[in-house]
Amino acid sequence: MKATIPYIEQKFDEFNRQIFAGKLPKIPVELSDAKTFLGQCVYKKRRRPFGKAELYDFRLRINTRVDLPEREVEDIIIHEMIHYYIGYHQLKDTSAHGQVFLQIMNEINRKYGRHLTVSHKSTKEQREQLQDKRSHYHVIAVVNFQDGRTGIKVLPRVLRSILYYYNNVLASKEIKDIQLYMSNNVFFNRYPNSSALKVHFLETDEIRKQLEGAEKMECDGKTIKRKQMPS
Repeated sequence: MKATIPYIEQKFDEFNRQIFAGKLPKIPVELSDAKTFLGQCVYKKRRRPFGKAELYDFRLRINTRVDLPEREVEDIIIHEMIHYYIGYHQLKDTSAHGQVFLQIMNEINRKYGRHLTVSHKSTKEQREQLQDKRSHYHVIAVVNFQDGRTGIKVLPRVLRSILYYYNNVLASKEIKDIQLYMSNNVFFNRYPNSSALKVHFLETDEIRKQLEGAEKMECDGKTIKRKQMPS
């Protein structure tokens, strides 16, 4: 199933009464089509007098890109309600899923027969649903290492970002060369788009296959020679 806002609000009220003794105020609910999470409890932080931090403006976000069994959707809602409970009551925990979170989670599992986990695990099929299937043009850096490994990096379509990545990675003694391509293959949608100095290692044959029909770009470290970038 894919949750709706009325459904999430109904489940929030139900679990608030049943599990959290009605100690959680209503919270704005948002639906998300993001590729990176199934559920989130987000908030803002501000400093009170004498430097004490306070969390406020809590919001519950549930992903609707993936079709999940209802029981799993419920577990995701409860998981995020634990975060809300800890944050709203200003309980100090050792980490995001620290001792306080684990104690509450394990008690809920034991008492109510739930199957909450620290992370929202998803199947391969569900992860595929999270991927964007729309066609976008990407700048792809193919990075060849001296030891024979090959990796790719999806870069922003911004000249400064491309040159930053190209020059900084190429400066490493581990790197043999970098090739740049323009591709609209949806295969590359699964990779983060940034100029962070890292690569995702793939087999050379797989890279060659996914770049079939891509436009090669020439770079001298200062400029890039290419056709007009597709819109």
